[in-house]
Amino acid sequence: MMIMTVLEAHVAPENWSTLGTSYAKGLEHMPAQMVQTFLVHSTSDATLWQGISVWQSREALDEYRKSVETPGGVLMFRSAGAEPRLSIHEVVTHRANTASLG
Repeated sequence: MMIMTVLEAHVAPENWSTLGTSYAKGLEHMPAQMVQTFLVHSTSDATLWQGISVWQSREALDEYRKSVETPGGVLMFRSAGAEPRLSIHEVVTHRANTASLG
């Protein structure tokens, strides 16, 4: 079963570009266990940011977490002066509409 992790933190506006740059740079070295990742910015709370990642399985996530001292996503938020809160979710169902991605 796929797993979704959500890192969430309030980031000061002057650090938004740092977070964006750090996240983009991290994409160059995405863990093999990770299927997909998103950096999202709330439309209702200007300082709220989330790093959302989809993992192959709980075992894959655990394997990655054991392989690093501090997960990359946490370091990305910290580079922007924010300490993220982590939540982990099981993906119950999933479907991508590839026709709309064109």
